[in-house]
Amino acid sequence: MSNSTQYDAIVVGSGISGGWAAKELTEKGLKVLMLERGRNIEHITGYKNAFKEAWDYPHRDKATIQMQEDYPVLKRDYALNESTYGMWANEQENPYTEVKRFDWFRGYHLGGRSLLWGRQSYRLNREDFLANAKEGIAVDWPIRYEDIAPWYDYVESFAGISGQRDGLDVLPDGQFMPPIPLNIVETQVAKRIQKAFKGRRHLINARCANITQPKPEQNRPGCQYRAKCWLGCPFGGYFSTQSSTLPMAMKTGNLTVRPYSIVAELIYDKDKQRATGVAVIDAQTNERHIYQSKIIFLNASSFNSTWILMNSATDVWPGGLGSSSGELGYNVMDHHFRAGAYAQVEGFEDKYYSGRRPAGFYIPRFANWGDDKRNYLRGFGYQGSASRSGWKRNIAELGVGAELKSALSEPGPWRIGMTAFGEILPYHKNRIYLDKVNLDKWGLPTLVMDVELKSNELAMRKDMQQEGMAILEAAGLKNVRGYDSEYYPGMGIHEMGTARMGRDPKTSVLNAFNQVWDAPNVFVTDGACMTSASCVNPSLTYMALTARAADYAVKALKRGDL
Repeated sequence: MSNSTQYDAIVVGSGISGGWAAKELTEKGLKVLMLERGRNIEHITGYKNAFKEAWDYPHRDKATIQMQEDYPVLKRDYALNESTYGMWANEQENPYTEVKRFDWFRGYHLGGRSLLWGRQSYRLNREDFLANAKEGIAVDWPIRYEDIAPWYDYVESFAGISGQRDGLDVLPDGQFMPPIPLNIVETQVAKRIQKAFKGRRHLINARCANITQPKPEQNRPGCQYRAKCWLGCPFGGYFSTQSSTLPMAMKTGNLTVRPYSIVAELIYDKDKQRATGVAVIDAQTNERHIYQSKIIFLNASSFNSTWILMNSATDVWPGGLGSSSGELGYNVMDHHFRAGAYAQVEGFEDKYYSGRRPAGFYIPRFANWGDDKRNYLRGFGYQGSASRSGWKRNIAELGVGAELKSALSEPGPWRIGMTAFGEILPYHKNRIYLDKVNLDKWGLPTLVMDVELKSNELAMRKDMQQEGMAILEAAGLKNVRGYDSEYYPGMGIHEMGTARMGRDPKTSVLNAFNQVWDAPNVFVTDGACMTSASCVNPSLTYMALTARAADYAVKALKRGDL
């Protein structure tokens, strides 16, 4: 590890966008320091549970009482278990306050949540960049689809996105590897939906960052259909920092990675109106270090990047660097979900499938699209799959004995289910802010969450359930049921918007190239930059925006503008 304190660029965070920033900046010749607040995890050798099954864990991959006491937030949902224990942020060391319930799931380690993400990868469409302006919501995006489309092409080609070109305006096509196939039930249901809705609704292959063809230049042989993605993939079957962007950055010889490095603040020069570096606390020793650079990319995840800005240059702006607009920390967004429908499928009792696919199907948005009008703004899309129940199912009539064993050796009935992911509007009242009384393990301020769903989302949730049922019923399925299993902000793990892009420094934190208006050599390209949320998973957009901003930053640096 280099002992230098002077670099061309500093990248804060090593997740999806941080990995892209490091790759792009190093490949363009810059000497880059990547700072990660958590531990190092090496590709392949660091995935300690990658080949384990449920029976290899002392408690069969269930959360223990002690784990539930240590992780009061994580235990609220599926993420607390033995297989990923230690992959989520320590909640005792990193507390936060909930004015209203907010489930914040954080990955503090090299690679961040790129090792834990769901990998669904979709482009925003043209209307997504226009909707705010058309509807008078928040502020207008400073870019349009045409500005980012070439960068979508670029990052898709490198990361490896499996999918099919469907020719839908609502879900733009991209640079795809062959799709992960639909199974026989999904294929038939897709045909029935197409016929029932006369081409107005579509069930298509999910588009995801699991490669279906080898990428030998990245040493990634491809997806093995193991469905163990969040344990780390030794085969590089899906895109992550460790499997993809970090090796490319390291190959240049221009990257230094420093784990256990908590960025406490950016160092700001009032005369130059530029950030000159970062102040870092060593998470293990509590020692403080200053690292200097010409440009800084904040990619610490939405809320942590915003936290860094709020804790910087407070002698100039009490609200922190980037707060002059009054929008820093506001406009929190996520995707609300956990509402949809499921049903039983008859007529395929002699059919089965092989392997464990990492993705199923997707039904793109149709609400408030074209001539469809609802009593709320924006829309939602469904993610789902069909499968046959296996040996874990309960058969009430057969409690014990040979009959039970015989029954469980045969697959059960086919079922299909889907959950909707809906857009949350960027409300100014949904915000995060610093708590300078309740401090973390290192004596730093913590965050306060004040976020809730509003009437628009609550109206949408009714449709998410009812329309899901209508689709399955139209497909001729049996025992159709809708559900709303309750959502709280944060559960989608798509937090966005707290340092939004815009056209005017009076109403936004960042400009069209993700530069902080108050310090143009600071770039924010993670979810904090989002001006609106769309209803599709956002990570692909973070990748494209990061690559675009890095290209701009290096050119501006060479021109002497930064």
